[in-house]
Amino acid sequence: MVRRARKSPWAGAFQRTLKAMTRATLRASRRAVVQATARSVRGNARPVPAGRPAARSSAARATKASAGPWATGVAIGPAGARRYRWWRPPGAGRTTPLPLLVMLHGCDQDATAFARLTRLQTLATREGFMLLFPEQERLANAHGCWNWFDTRHGRAQAEAASIVAAVDQACALHGADRTRVAIGGLSAGAGMASLAALQYPGRFQAVVMHSGIAPGAAHSTATALSAMRGRRRPGPWPDAPPLPPLLVIQGLSDPMVAPPNGRAAAQAWAEALGARAAATRTVQRGTRRAMDVTDFKHAGRALVTLCEVRGLGHAWSGGAAGQPYSDPTGPDAGRMLWAFANRCFAQSAAKQ
Repeated sequence: MVRRARKSPWAGAFQRTLKAMTRATLRASRRAVVQATARSVRGNARPVPAGRPAARSSAARATKASAGPWATGVAIGPAGARRYRWWRPPGAGRTTPLPLLVMLHGCDQDATAFARLTRLQTLATREGFMLLFPEQERLANAHGCWNWFDTRHGRAQAEAASIVAAVDQACALHGADRTRVAIGGLSAGAGMASLAALQYPGRFQAVVMHSGIAPGAAHSTATALSAMRGRRRPGPWPDAPPLPPLLVIQGLSDPMVAPPNGRAAAQAWAEALGARAAATRTVQRGTRRAMDVTDFKHAGRALVTLCEVRGLGHAWSGGAAGQPYSDPTGPDAGRMLWAFANRCFAQSAAKQ
């Protein structure tokens, strides 16, 4: 169970310091944007990414070499500094707030690899939304995993807070719409995405877990390994506030995250929302893998959707060919993710 600790005077002072540091970072980033834009106008050069120095570092060169308007930044949170990559559709007006999808990579990946795997920038350009890909530091985890499981020592909660800090920065600096933010991830990223939504439910309008484990199933490395084998269950969360809707995508041939974890996550989330399972239906599009879809509904509205993909291993469904952790023959997880998030955005707006 994930419990909220009472704030101590030290924690309050830390939060005030953190906010001041974030404001300073934003001011410096805005100055970088203005300076870069001026250089672009004078020399017809590509703008320097926000939050990076004007000097052409290796990271800046990598960003410049990337296809499309990818840029990099750094956000500061309780877990320290975390780099991120963000994408704004070409031609999108700077004064128009856009929906934001926050995507968390899995182990042995980074933001660049995950973006290449999912190809979400193509969909974002067509549909008109922004992307934020936070990146785990190797000093925090040697395999690049988000520490979704380490709730006992608070590392998981600190990383979730740092991801929210990156979201705040994206909204303040890059023009994302705070009322239309969804978070998702693959494997360890899925576990961290669900934890962030549980810790900060009012910040996200939708959550997507692809091949991950929900909060409460583990609190240490040992229990995480047991949970991955399907031997532990998430939740319950008796004091959880209203959670955002959840989409779960789980491969039924996953050798790393046991398939029962997907249904366990959906059931625990649905229980917290008071939703009940409807009849399972089979969906298959063309020659792609078939999936068994179960909606968990409350008052006629699907609050949790579970998609169990037949034959899918530990891989992003419908991902780019030739990429690690990709199964191009699976249903297009990117399209599923956006359709789910967009529907949740519309339903959230209708309530206001």
